[in-house]
Amino acid sequence: MSNDREAILGRVRQALAPLPTRAAAPDWERELVVMRHARGAVDAPALFAERLRLVNGTPIASVEELVALFVSSGWRRGYCDPALAARLRPAFPAEIVFETEFDRTRVDDYPFGITAAVGAIAETGTVILNDAATSRRLAALAPWVHVAVVPRRSIHVDLPEAVAALGGDPNIIWCTGPSKTADVEGILIEGVHGPGVQIALLVD
Repeated sequence: MSNDREAILGRVRQALAPLPTRAAAPDWERELVVMRHARGAVDAPALFAERLRLVNGTPIASVEELVALFVSSGWRRGYCDPALAARLRPAFPAEIVFETEFDRTRVDDYPFGITAAVGAIAETGTVILNDAATSRRLAALAPWVHVAVVPRRSIHVDLPEAVAALGGDPNIIWCTGPSKTADVEGILIEGVHGPGVQIALLVD
């Protein structure tokens, strides 16, 4: 039995091993996949904020606005990327606690998580996370409230532009508003497989 188990696990490891060569990305007609009104010169941050609202996300233009939202919503404790905590902590009142180590054994004890995003897509209101920029993936996906800190310069107009900029990164998460599902009787429910509140803090 032990030998059979090792044989099965060996096959799984072999299947999951990095491929020596990756398949080329498929070609597509850019004109067919980009919305017409998103072509040409657009204000990417403004379009992103508009589209994020349409998918029930919350764009935030300043740290002061974020602090006001936290205070009014009663979000008092959560995880914050250590690099971001150094910048954000001085603006928050003392009663809002930032933890800079994410304890997986207390995954339900974090009402909010603040992590860095690698970019965003204006056309769809999508926040882009990856392992390189996101300090703790679970901190972005487990808390009810997720704040993605998005540099304005990293907001891509459309999906093809974002894919080209990300290159061969194998670990990308596309977050378009709060987590959603309509599996049960076609009823849309938010916050089932991830955050119920998706905030994007736009920074320069």
